[in-house]
Amino acid sequence: MTGDAKELDASLSARMRQGAAPSIARDAFAPIADAEAMSQAVGRRHSDWNVTSVYGLGFLTLISAFNYFDRSILGLAMPQIKAEMHLSDTAMGLVSGLAFILFYSIMSVPIAWAADRWNRRNIIAAGLAFWSLMTLATGWVTNIVQLAIARFLMGAGEACGLAPSNSMTADLFRPERRPLAYSIFATATAISSILFFPIAGWIGQQYGWRQMFVAAGIPGIGLAILFLLTVQEPARGAADTRKDSCGFRDEHGPSFRQSARYLVGVRAYLALVAGATLMGLNIFASSVWTPTFLTRVHHLSLAEVAATIGPVRGFCGLAGILLGGMLIDRLGRRAASWRMTIPAMACICLGPAEALFALSDTESVWLGAFAVSAFLLLIHQGPVFAGVMAIAPLGGRAVATSILLFCSAMFGQAVGPFAVGLMNDVLEPALGTEAIRYSMLIIAVTAVLAGFSFLLAGRWMARDVQAPIRAVSWPAANQTT
Repeated sequence: MTGDAKELDASLSARMRQGAAPSIARDAFAPIADAEAMSQAVGRRHSDWNVTSVYGLGFLTLISAFNYFDRSILGLAMPQIKAEMHLSDTAMGLVSGLAFILFYSIMSVPIAWAADRWNRRNIIAAGLAFWSLMTLATGWVTNIVQLAIARFLMGAGEACGLAPSNSMTADLFRPERRPLAYSIFATATAISSILFFPIAGWIGQQYGWRQMFVAAGIPGIGLAILFLLTVQEPARGAADTRKDSCGFRDEHGPSFRQSARYLVGVRAYLALVAGATLMGLNIFASSVWTPTFLTRVHHLSLAEVAATIGPVRGFCGLAGILLGGMLIDRLGRRAASWRMTIPAMACICLGPAEALFALSDTESVWLGAFAVSAFLLLIHQGPVFAGVMAIAPLGGRAVATSILLFCSAMFGQAVGPFAVGLMNDVLEPALGTEAIRYSMLIIAVTAVLAGFSFLLAGRWMARDVQAPIRAVSWPAANQTT
């Protein structure tokens, strides 16, 4: 370790011995002069964009693309499944949302706890193999009960994905580079839309919905083996300038209860969770019901829906994520407030675009609105995860991510698709196939509310830079927790 880095660590240790923890916002949103000094101290011993980190980030992004794709193709197959099994929109909303997210939410917290203590690479590989098997099994179901069971178990497997992946990414890149790294990681949804959805739509059109799930599940098993053999597990805290923002001294990190108790007292974290939850409702409801919307309202075939959703959402989403990430990375060096202001404004502008998409009958208008919404949809993800990594203790990052994902998934994915499906059934007697237009307005409202939540998160982080350091008393390592 260099002399500068030693001085930083000595300063942090002295403040911890006095019973104080470094301010959350000083780590996450420090003035640029301090950030540059910290970067120089650590930069000589850690290079962000090396072969190991780039390969690791790339592979994690590919796995995340399959994570998103495998859970989302049910929305693409929904019209065929609904017709074959004679199901209502409410039932399909429950199966697509609640059936998946129940096990996903239940399993995400213990898996995250394990990921903060054991080998994250192995956990991700095992989860990828298992959820790929469940995707494959979905192609063989014959009734709604079997479909629900397959979705339950798929959710349990996919809980091994995001939280451990975010924790690994944090150990590959320094804090000031993480917004861009997480923005690249967020391109997984665009990769899925550009590459996987058109192929799945063609397979579904030619060979039926069951073959879509078979084709989606097989590659993941091979990728799990390759990931296990070629990706290294990074050392925890290798890219950080701090020992632990919470002052916890146990080498195994804080317990789940300690991490949760700390995070609940951080208002910026709570605002991030609220915004992520509202955007979870938006994203999951949109991914499940947009194919059905295009089929009912604009009379597109399955292949046409896949060809529309895939390239438009994929390329526009990719452009939004990367351009937004680079803009945040550049402006964030000048003024830390941009790191949350930009994603907040993207969400606020997303609402009107989604409303226009739902209500317009002119193809050029609704397609243009869909492209704008795809561009704006995921700009928030990189900055939100980067903020969580800065707030959480080094040994509790996966837990902090899992709590955010739990709220986003449990209230977002479970409520979002169900709410739209229920409103469809309520409005259908009066409006017929046009009912889904007004049901889809739910997602426009949640996007705007999420934007205001992110504005609050940024404001509270900025205020904490000037606020007195908040003392945190952690139990000693040998005390019962």
